[in-house]
Amino acid sequence: MSLTNDLKSLAQNSAKKHPENVQQIMRNGIQVLKDADIVSQALKTGNAIPEITLPNAANKNISIQELLLDKKVILSFYRGGWCPYCNLELKALQQALPDFEENGATLVAISPETPDNSLTTSEKNNLSFEVLSDENNKIAEKFNLTFTLPQDLVETYKGFNIDLEKSNGNTDQQLPISATYIINQDGTILYDHIKEDYKERADPEELINILKNR
Repeated sequence: MSLTNDLKSLAQNSAKKHPENVQQIMRNGIQVLKDADIVSQALKTGNAIPEITLPNAANKNISIQELLLDKKVILSFYRGGWCPYCNLELKALQQALPDFEENGATLVAISPETPDNSLTTSEKNNLSFEVLSDENNKIAEKFNLTFTLPQDLVETYKGFNIDLEKSNGNTDQQLPISATYIINQDGTILYDHIKEDYKERADPEELINILKNR
């Protein structure tokens, strides 16, 4: 199955487990982002990316601009290892990694999690690509991807034993919306997939097709 189909299946199973009031809170959170038109403000195809140097899961600084000297870079902004949709996406990206590399691209994932939590996410999903820690969403903000969770959604997540303060090392309650980019070696965005709905992600098959044709 494709990642898109797997995500739909996960969403359907998740809906069966949660009461309607909880589902409504999560739907409202997505609608708030749509009403704010956050996607229209994000960096998109044709834009130049900012300078990006972030620590990886081993706390070693990684420069995206240095990686671009050798290959294109696929950048995937995800919410955190606590998110089942993110984990599903990361595993699918890992499976597609040989195809990405064969078609001239390096894969890098970015989240607001601390390096220690990024390491946990990387180990849990057996990831062999770089997973970078964007402290306080500084890079995500430059891409205009960040938002603050509504308080009722924060409380709902706490009910799921999701502690963003512990995960991200701050009290901001901010996350990036799900976004995947292919970055050309000149630092401009070749492709973007940006969605307010965290259940929608770029399918690796689409990324591979873009790389093959560009």
